[in-house]
Amino acid sequence: MAASGDLERGRAACAARAWADARKALELADQAAPLGAEDLELLAVSAFMTGRHDDLVSGLERAYGAHLDAGEALRAVRCAFWAGFDLAFRGEMGRATGWFGRAHRLVDAEESACAEEGYLLMPAVMGQRAGGDYAGAYATAGRAGVIAERFGDADLLALSVYEQGHALVRAGQVEEGLGLLDEAMVAVTAGDLSPILTGVIYCAVIDVCGAVYELRRAHEWTEALTSWCQEQPDMVVFSGECLVHRAEIMQLHGAWRDALTEAERAGERFRQESYEGAAAPSYYRLGEIHRLRGDLATAEEAYRDAGRCGGDPQPGLALLRLAQGNEGAATAAIRRVMEETTESLERVGLLPACVEIMLAVGDTEAARHACDELGEIAGNYGTVVLRVIAAGVRGSVDLAAGDARSALIALRRAERGWQDLDATYETARTRMLIGRACRDLGDDETAALELEAARAVFERLGAAPDVARVDSMTRDAAVAPGNVQGLTSREQTVLRLVAAGKHNREIASALVISEHTVARHIQNIFAKLDVSSRTEASAFAYEHHLV
Repeated sequence: MAASGDLERGRAACAARAWADARKALELADQAAPLGAEDLELLAVSAFMTGRHDDLVSGLERAYGAHLDAGEALRAVRCAFWAGFDLAFRGEMGRATGWFGRAHRLVDAEESACAEEGYLLMPAVMGQRAGGDYAGAYATAGRAGVIAERFGDADLLALSVYEQGHALVRAGQVEEGLGLLDEAMVAVTAGDLSPILTGVIYCAVIDVCGAVYELRRAHEWTEALTSWCQEQPDMVVFSGECLVHRAEIMQLHGAWRDALTEAERAGERFRQESYEGAAAPSYYRLGEIHRLRGDLATAEEAYRDAGRCGGDPQPGLALLRLAQGNEGAATAAIRRVMEETTESLERVGLLPACVEIMLAVGDTEAARHACDELGEIAGNYGTVVLRVIAAGVRGSVDLAAGDARSALIALRRAERGWQDLDATYETARTRMLIGRACRDLGDDETAALELEAARAVFERLGAAPDVARVDSMTRDAAVAPGNVQGLTSREQTVLRLVAAGKHNREIASALVISEHTVARHIQNIFAKLDVSSRTEASAFAYEHHLV
């Protein structure tokens, strides 16, 4: 009687999505008397939803055997598919392949067509997509969709539509692909799908939207995912990913303290799972925010934790090395990761950092090459945010090259884009560069206004390195007696130090820049003053009262 009561409570808790209660009740019932195949599936799902991945696979294995004993081969196929799916997600491809092989043998033995044939197309779809065969992935997922419609299988149809959309997005057909992702999400938000697939598609669609910087959609679906997670407070799996996405949104909108809190909560959720590798994004997000706030030691610890969990801490770690003054390590790291990353959308996340590091070390040619590549990718994929990012990077490269007029056009375009997205920090960073460009063009009043506005935002966010950067630029402007012979204020500062007899290493130390950057400034000074030696340049400085 007690076992029967536990079983009924477990079934009711599953229906109510009270996963912890369901798992506990079903485990008690199973201890009293072995559960039947369908109830073993419920136990496996409730274990998974509370973060116990291994119990999902072991539970499905028992259900698989029970279904076979009962002559329900196709039900066994589904158990084998989901066991393989979870193992593949965790990178255990040997075991996953074994489970998919079991499922194929059972389907091959069937005399008539079945929906399960569509499910077993999915490993091929994921393999084709991972290998860059987007046309093949789209076609195979389309075949699965036809099977799903024939048999009225809502889970299979949503999964196939998602995979078709993902393949199109990766192939550069972004608008069409996003439309299919939206279609898959209609089934998700309507509550038509099984619990595991609901969470899978929620997180997968948000990831794809993020990959092409379709931020408005990503934010919209993150809010929906948040609501779904809040309806199931004891659900562990999927909630960590949701919190990471929320942290990203909060960071974008300037709520850095809240973003840190959400990222830390995400880490706690991931630690409750038996799959530690999932925690890497939460640690990386913590590293990014701490780096921007100037807490470099804490940022380094977070990046290392991300790496320990199997994630790649780049480009954040390379930017951290730059902030620490270790330009050699920063350059080596960004070049290494750029060389081994070939997929265009993955390179997008690296190219802005590559430009920033290359400009800092004075390699303008490499920075411009990365900038051009980013512009080409933004043109191919065409999303608004990608174009905004590319415009901002273009402006920074033009500014470093001394073309303040072209820089200002690109930077104004980027500023408008970031403002439309309510991207607080990115807007302020762009305004800081606009201030530099205006100052180089002799419009000191506008430059002061832009720098003052940027500094106020940096101070509110706690972005200490950027506050210091603006203060340094303001000090340079205060001592520079106007735009002399086309020299920027930074070039005038370098010229004063040259006239004072400082060597390149001493100038680099005083200005906290690289010797390469100092050499570039000196070359620009010589060209603008039409001189060929430090002695002639120093004479100009004294003649024009720069010293």
